[in-house]
Amino acid sequence: MPVNLTIKNIPDVVYERLRESAEMNRRSMNSEVIVCLEAALMPARLTVAERIARARALRSELPKGKFKAKDIDAFKREGRS
Repeated sequence: MPVNLTIKNIPDVVYERLRESAEMNRRSMNSEVIVCLEAALMPARLTVAERIARARALRSELPKGKFKAKDIDAFKREGRS
């Protein structure tokens, strides 16, 4: 059975990150908190085959020919010093 939880004294910077994340993921603040707690406390244990399948599924959703290998490498290097 679900329970209610009140969290007090959340640092402003943490609250803002949470708010931005909720907005970016189109979730309510409550839903975002639940997702964050689940990710931190109950991480998914995926097999290598499951990870590969997920990566392939995500790759298949990308527009064909939109990203070139050199562009991807540039994106990876971007921001690194």
